[in-house]
Amino acid sequence: MLVYLRLLKESFTFAMNALRTNKLRTLLSLLGVTIGIFSIIAVLAAVDSLDQKIKKSLSSLDKNTIYLTAESFGPSEIPRWKREQFPNVNYEEYQYLKNNLPDAQQLAYQIFTRAEIIKHETKSVSSVNVVPVSQEFIDIQGLEFTSGRFYNEAESNSGTAVIVIGDEIANSLFENVDPIGKQVRMYGQKFTVIGILKKQGAGLFGDSNDTSVFIPVNFIRKMFGDNNDSMLPVIVIKPSKGIDMEAFKADISQKLRTMRGVKTAEIDNFFINVFSGFTDFLDGIISSMNAGGWMIAGFSLLVGGFGVANIMFVSVKERTNLIGIQKSLGAKNRFILFQFLFEAIILCVIGGLIGIILVWLIAIVLTKVLEFDFVLSFFNICLGTGLAAIIGLVAGILPAISASKLDPVEAIRSGM
Repeated sequence: MLVYLRLLKESFTFAMNALRTNKLRTLLSLLGVTIGIFSIIAVLAAVDSLDQKIKKSLSSLDKNTIYLTAESFGPSEIPRWKREQFPNVNYEEYQYLKNNLPDAQQLAYQIFTRAEIIKHETKSVSSVNVVPVSQEFIDIQGLEFTSGRFYNEAESNSGTAVIVIGDEIANSLFENVDPIGKQVRMYGQKFTVIGILKKQGAGLFGDSNDTSVFIPVNFIRKMFGDNNDSMLPVIVIKPSKGIDMEAFKADISQKLRTMRGVKTAEIDNFFINVFSGFTDFLDGIISSMNAGGWMIAGFSLLVGGFGVANIMFVSVKERTNLIGIQKSLGAKNRFILFQFLFEAIILCVIGGLIGIILVWLIAIVLTKVLEFDFVLSFFNICLGTGLAAIIGLVAGILPAISASKLDPVEAIRSGM
């Protein structure tokens, strides 16, 4: 064991000498390893961060949550021209399903609409995400409040001009003043603030509850009607725990088809979008990003491996005389082989660590600039170091074997 520890120490010394004596040559050769490890770890760190953000953003929603609407949230085999003929879901259908779906834990009626400007006295906030929705939405999404409350069933049904605002909007319009009970203007109407949402941070696609406001869906229906082209109504359904999802979807389909009078031979003129399908779609994108990162980095690692192999062959050539002396003093082939092999591994690990440090520094900068948490996990650090060591092992094996097989007499003579 002591022999191998000494061998490791000598290999480390030789590697450091190679860096000191031939700085430019060694650094250029290790550049491929550094770039390769940097590429892989950067992609993995970005994907891990995105995955963590997705899970955090979607943690409040049940994966079985259903969005019943005229639009598909994913690829569809139905031609576009046919989809454009599908009627929107309406408030009456929401009420009907609410009373006739025993396996549904909760249903809400929501309208997707364009962003608006919200004002309070002389201050205003633009590009506000307006969420007109019925009162059940709070039980489906699990909104958290800093102060105040969500509107109740009576306020929702009557379309009362009350509003729940996000943290960023509250800070922009009211600063240090308590917004509860104050009035804001939107759609040319006054709304009374009844709730402030807890700070959420940046959303998955740039959206966030921090820049959103929630108002009763019937307020929008009274103002714009049910046939506005700039709005997309959706029935949000949260199923009860432990039910058969396929049977539940079939029940929804059968009831809505019956209400709409869809004939047996005709296809559904609506889409039952299950939230888990959306998350599976995102998982597929993340997997593709991972695969793409590995492919790009693989070429850099290949080039880096050739560079390290070149360094080691040059190193063997420069130390041929020393190898001959070591062998003449009793050094075995195994000792010489491990000496050069360890040196190659150490050089690659140094290159890999440089790449990891670069990722770490960039992650710190981007986290502060973009307010997005970039995570460099301990697993990815170990993975990067391990990959660098494997590259060193593969790249150094042939030079190490050639060094171990040198004849001591010829080796000494070649150095004279």
